[in-house]
Amino acid sequence: MSSRIPAAALAVVITLALVGCGGEDDDGEKRKEPNSARNSAAPGGGSVADKPAPRPTATIGELKGADGIAVILHSAVRDKGGFLTVNGTVVNRGNKPYTSLTWRSKETQMKSQSSVSGASLIDQAGRKRYLVLRDTDGECLCSTGLVNIRPGESRAVFAQFPAPPDDVKAVDFQLPTMPSVRIPVSG
Repeated sequence: MSSRIPAAALAVVITLALVGCGGEDDDGEKRKEPNSARNSAAPGGGSVADKPAPRPTATIGELKGADGIAVILHSAVRDKGGFLTVNGTVVNRGNKPYTSLTWRSKETQMKSQSSVSGASLIDQAGRKRYLVLRDTDGECLCSTGLVNIRPGESRAVFAQFPAPPDDVKAVDFQLPTMPSVRIPVSG
């Protein structure tokens, strides 16, 4: 049996290391999320949570949902491996805690419960829909552990998709229960 790391799992580790999915609450304290990819080991020791995330400044789109929940998208970047990673922040502007159970995919063998596994990208010109990638264990290559997001709290999120053709410069980002938003693709 080979001891090589599947390419998709390696891509997730590299993506998390590059985008720094860890972060701080508004009061400056480190957040720890159960079952979150950011709490896993990082290359070279330590954990991804030990490295604070840079505060994103760019906004390429925003989805607004019920009860003051918003997803602010910061980037949609192609990489040389044929993937496209969408990074953003979920913000609870409401007055009660939020758990993202409605954002998960509707698969029968679903493993990623409180996640953005139900996200998709739509290439309208090419008439193609891209779903969140899965690793060899069936887990989404996306943010998980999105439970009990308190009022006023924000958390970094990401989802990785197969990259659309190079000539596609914009896609519609969709998340269940929220209206879609057209976002530019870079890279």
